[in-house]
Amino acid sequence: MKTHLKPAFDDSRSDTLLVFLPGAFLKPEEFEREGFISAVRERDLAADALLVDADVSYYYDQSFIERLHDDVLQPQRALGYKTVWLVGISIGGFGALIHELARPGTVDGIVTLAPYLGRRPLGAEIHKAGGLRAWKAPEGPPPDEEVDRKLWPWLQQYATDKPAKELPPLYLGFGLADRFAANHRLLADALPADQVFTTEGGHDWPQWSQLWRRMLDVLPLPSLAGRKSAASRTAAPTFQATPAAIAA
Repeated sequence: MKTHLKPAFDDSRSDTLLVFLPGAFLKPEEFEREGFISAVRERDLAADALLVDADVSYYYDQSFIERLHDDVLQPQRALGYKTVWLVGISIGGFGALIHELARPGTVDGIVTLAPYLGRRPLGAEIHKAGGLRAWKAPEGPPPDEEVDRKLWPWLQQYATDKPAKELPPLYLGFGLADRFAANHRLLADALPADQVFTTEGGHDWPQWSQLWRRMLDVLPLPSLAGRKSAASRTAAPTFQATPAAIAA
């Protein structure tokens, strides 16, 4: 996976990294165009941003988890990042979740904006059962191998009174008219209210940009003011990979 680093500092690297995963058929650089990176800087947050060319083909051939882990997250940890957050839109949000499902403990937090959460019939089944807190995953072999059969039981851990400490904090944002909103509401009911953000509108950049700005105001990210000392920084990488356009 190709990446493009947007550091918080001009001449050095923070120890916190935001890894941005685009939606299907979206270009990584759209995060910058739509103000996601400038919103981080406006708030004086000491967090570098990494735009990832997570082409939708990685999901089709089921190599997404391996490529994100081997090409992106492990190398960035090796560079010295102590705290890593995944920020995913639509299928990028799905990617962030299934990566944590497959590789637990890899990241320190997840932000999902209008995430794809699986098939509607399965969501309808959970809704009929009274929501994620009441739903009981069917026992025995699943009727198919689709990943949402594993994802929803994993998400159900967030619905417990005391989620395991190993679970990374999960933030959810979505438009109330989003085409995936029915499934979003199921997840929202399982999360703390202060980790759920909604807005009017559907599945598009205006909603995601607005939600991101609101979420940034509460995300537990370090401030630039606390990172002024040179001793708290390490040298910035001397190279950057330019993201390519996501193919159809």
